[in-house]
Amino acid sequence: MDNIYVITGGSGGIGLESAKQFKDGTVIIADINEEALAKGKAELEALGIKAETAICDVTNQEQVNEVAKKAASMGKIKGVVHTAGISPSAKNCGLIMKIDLIGTENIIEGFYPVLEEGSSLTMIASMMGHIVPPNPAYDDLMVNCKEEGFIDKILPFLNDDPSSAYNFSKRGVILLSKKWLVKFGEKKIRINTVSPGVIETQMALDAARDYPEQLKYMESLTALKRNGKPDDIAKAVKFLASDEASFVTGTDLLVDGGLITNLIALQSKKQG
Repeated sequence: MDNIYVITGGSGGIGLESAKQFKDGTVIIADINEEALAKGKAELEALGIKAETAICDVTNQEQVNEVAKKAASMGKIKGVVHTAGISPSAKNCGLIMKIDLIGTENIIEGFYPVLEEGSSLTMIASMMGHIVPPNPAYDDLMVNCKEEGFIDKILPFLNDDPSSAYNFSKRGVILLSKKWLVKFGEKKIRINTVSPGVIETQMALDAARDYPEQLKYMESLTALKRNGKPDDIAKAVKFLASDEASFVTGTDLLVDGGLITNLIALQSKKQG
């Protein structure tokens, strides 16, 4: 049977670039935009990659479960790559938490039952998750993000700031990988996260037109003196999903060109 790879948010950006890495089986790209999925499928097929599509709203557990069942019926799910999410531009703290954090927990819960020995789940977090310091007051809330009243309880920590909500949600994604680590290990399946830095996706480039100085400033703080490309993240994703990473689990792989180290140092100086 075919190796099956499922990529959420797979119709564009980091998701589609990640899908292009998997040429040893069938790729299922899942997203909420049917038109974008069709374009993504055509792009993959033009590269000789077998591709299928699935409509999936990650905030809907039933839809996630259906995609998981569909994938399992097609062969062994070798890898799930969860890239679906929204940025602070959504300007809604509750929505960011619902999609970026609760949606991630939905993916974990939906795919865990159908993953087999040797399978992996790789989730996209962010270097900005490392900006948020550990604190049981909100960490405990985020690892139990599907409990009733979670959004109302986490909002006071976010100060009505969408950027803060995004940072917290991405710390939460990393924490979820730790939460599920042992349970995944019992089935000999792996769970990891990738934390990108500033990546020049089309969405980021569009935003940079309004704030070009900010993109340049971040580039200047990056140790490698360049911003990342979607391909930089896709290659890291491919590694974590491959047998070459068979002993890697519960790990967050920073792919940021050294930016977060400099940002945290700068933040510490300002506070000092």
